[in-house]
Amino acid sequence: MEIVTKRFLLRDFCKADEPAFFAYHADPKYAEFCTLAEVAPSHTRKLLHLFSQWAVEYPRCNYQLAVIDRRKLPDLVGCCGLRRQDFDADLAELGIELAPQFWGRYGYAIEIASALIEFGFCDLGLKEMRGISVSANLRVTRLAQQYGFVEIGAPPARTHERGWHQTEWQLTRESWQRFANH
Repeated sequence: MEIVTKRFLLRDFCKADEPAFFAYHADPKYAEFCTLAEVAPSHTRKLLHLFSQWAVEYPRCNYQLAVIDRRKLPDLVGCCGLRRQDFDADLAELGIELAPQFWGRYGYAIEIASALIEFGFCDLGLKEMRGISVSANLRVTRLAQQYGFVEIGAPPARTHERGWHQTEWQLTRESWQRFANH
């Protein structure tokens, strides 16, 4: 599975991506919005195993893709995904994760989000996408609003020990089409 953008190749993970994935998951900056369990090497290993399982599913429900900088192959910039597991066939959860050294490069997230949203609505036939973020992560809030996502509340989930809560975002195909045409 591959999606090509101006600067990036979004593709299934391969063995060569693992060292960079482990490295940025171990970066203290990455842990800013994570629990201790989420930054443990065992969790990172489980994620990579899960991504490889998803890549061979048929029919495929989940796409968790490595984000590779096409100008500096094979540099791993982060990962992104559309996950339909536990949802109706026309709904998916969208997620984008950049390695901390690429935070602040807002154009990266915009380009990746554009490709995923188009893939989801045009190729997968989704009617709706959702995303979950930590309330304190203002970068995600800005990105969600850039594409017309609307806040629909907080999922019944954990509250971070720092007092943050999770925010759930929604984008329908119709609102994306209206938003894209402006």
